[in-house]
Amino acid sequence: MLNSAQAKESTSKSPLPQQLNLLDSIIQSSYDGIFVADATGVGWTMNEAYTRITGVSKSELLYRDLKDAIKEGIISDSVTYRVLEEKRAITIVQNVNGVEVLATGSPVTDDEGKITHVVTNIRDLRDLNYLKSELNASRAFTDNLLKEFSQRSGEEEINPHLKGMITRSKEIRKALSIAKKVAKVDSTVILTGESGVGKEVFADFIHDHSRRKGKAYIKVNCAAIPAALLESELFGYEKGAFTGAVNNGKTGLFEEANGGTIFLDEIGEIQFELQVKLLRVLQELEIKRVGGTRQIPLDIRIITATNQRLEKLVEQGKFREDLYYRLNVVPIDIAPLRERTSDIASLANHFLKRLNQKYDMNKTLHPEVLPVLENYSWPGNIRELENVIERVAVTCDQDEIVPSELAILNKDKASNSSKSSENKSLKEQVYRLEVDMIQIALKKHLTTRKAADSLGISQSTLVKKMKRFHLSSQEYVHD
Repeated sequence: MLNSAQAKESTSKSPLPQQLNLLDSIIQSSYDGIFVADATGVGWTMNEAYTRITGVSKSELLYRDLKDAIKEGIISDSVTYRVLEEKRAITIVQNVNGVEVLATGSPVTDDEGKITHVVTNIRDLRDLNYLKSELNASRAFTDNLLKEFSQRSGEEEINPHLKGMITRSKEIRKALSIAKKVAKVDSTVILTGESGVGKEVFADFIHDHSRRKGKAYIKVNCAAIPAALLESELFGYEKGAFTGAVNNGKTGLFEEANGGTIFLDEIGEIQFELQVKLLRVLQELEIKRVGGTRQIPLDIRIITATNQRLEKLVEQGKFREDLYYRLNVVPIDIAPLRERTSDIASLANHFLKRLNQKYDMNKTLHPEVLPVLENYSWPGNIRELENVIERVAVTCDQDEIVPSELAILNKDKASNSSKSSENKSLKEQVYRLEVDMIQIALKKHLTTRKAADSLGISQSTLVKKMKRFHLSSQEYVHD
């Protein structure tokens, strides 16, 4: 067992002073508690966050064997010794000075694979339990809003043509009802859904219906800004903070949004190291510029969005669990276009009307176009629909757009030809069988009446199916 003088002497043989200073600065900047011990189980260093979480001072743990700390009741167990014994990372629930923490010990090895130190990271379980309770409360709040919407759906109807919002579907009306109510408060909102479903439009809606309307509204695509620059873009930096910095420093996007709203799109793309700083913004509503020392208070509304499943990223260790709970106060999931086909006709006509006004055109959609649009899967959602309408509008020679002009027909044919029948669902195979039988009957009998008789259905039913399956009825006699 080493005494204090021996421990200090052993640690003095470590890296050069400037390297030690850099290492200490890195450890001290961590929001989580960090404790480092050497291979003999003697405390080597720890950060201020460890003391903040546990109340244990450096003098109680450093330069002494952790077994003595266990005997004195300072810690209930030593994750360090478990790591040294099992030679792998270990996570335990540990009681430190009466505070229950989640402690993860990780071995540090030399070139020969020998353990030289153990780094322990701790998190206060009270914080995680509190965040979980907040998440459960937010889910209950969302459920109550949905119930209230269902009960009052006949009393208050959301205008389907609000700014940027065109919808007739029940799913989007429910989401809009939640958005309209949460807009009145400053609760953090996370918008989820596939790419192209309209998450930014929802963010605009929330800001426009909030008390912050008319004030700053900053939009940030976290995936579009290089990871190395994202921190300085969000937090700003002081003069001379790094090489290439503007002489007078720079105001960050959080400061620019002060008093208003900031929308952080693609939040799942933020690097793990930057997530802890974002967590502090959510907790404390204050920031510190890169290279600065002054805390800057914020008065902002934060809206985030992602097309990823953050809970999966949490399980994979790519997204902080505590940040996930902080963001997920009021989640609003936006259904993909294939699940709300009742919106397709309104959206298609809206996009076409806007193009007609912009380019002085007079394009219209043939009645058979809408069933084609409604039966397409729309993997790119609303963004893809808008692109398809613009493409066909500017390339179609005649004013009336017919189904054959739609590029999505070729996509569906290519998709169908590439799939074997064993990979198709029952619904798809029944659909294909109906189409084939109708086409065979029509070619054989040449009239819709005789074809319907041979299929054992009425003529009106056959005509309806032809329209639904996009089979041209002009070349056949309706007798």
